Amino acid sequence: MIDSVVFDVGSTLTREDRYWADWADWLGVPRHTLSALVGAVVSQGRDDGDALRLLRPGLDVAAEARAREAAGRGQRLAESDLYPDVRPALAALRGLGVRVAVAGNQSVRAGELLRALALPVDEVATSGEWGVAKPDPGFFARVAGLARAPAHRTLYVGDYPALDIRPAKAAGLLAAHLRRGPWAHLWHDTPDAAAADWRIGSLTELVGIVRAAA
Repeated sequence: MIDSVVFDVGSTLTREDRYWADWADWLGVPRHTLSALVGAVVSQGRDDGDALRLLRPGLDVAAEARAREAAGRGQRLAESDLYPDVRPALAALRGLGVRVAVAGNQSVRAGELLRALALPVDEVATSGEWGVAKPDPGFFARVAGLARAPAHRTLYVGDYPALDIRPAKAAGLLAAHLRRGPWAHLWHDTPDAAAADWRIGSLTELVGIVRAAA
């Protein structure tokens, strides 16, 4: 039985096109240049912020993000940034009586923006608010508390095998690997991805999985 489903954010619930495009525009570089650098550094196992630092050596990303906010060009999140299956799937899961929550590696500001979208979820939390980020075990300890269900009856859904699937399984949670977004495709054939209890191509598939597990 699955009592609670907790979702990652980027490339799971939201597209990241706008996020990186806004950074490129702020730094005054072509959007494709930054996108390519993000892919390159992450494929090397580096933090995606390193892509920004390649463009501006020594850049303090957090300070620059604050500068963007002060200039009125900070992080944005709109309905168009959600994948089409998000609202229907979340609503259907809640209709099954499942607790639905969101917890990802996001800023405090992103948490505010997510709540403003009024998604059909019970709770939203971010690593910025918790002070601990994936893949740290402390993050998934917080996920377990957010779920309000036993670990073996809590399902974590994410796209990034090394950050989502491996640590979720290590914490005793169930895990579903969602194949969308660049990192899901890049590492689809890795042991981390294979460790998932389910491998899905859309959130719509989760409704059937949860219903069958009842």
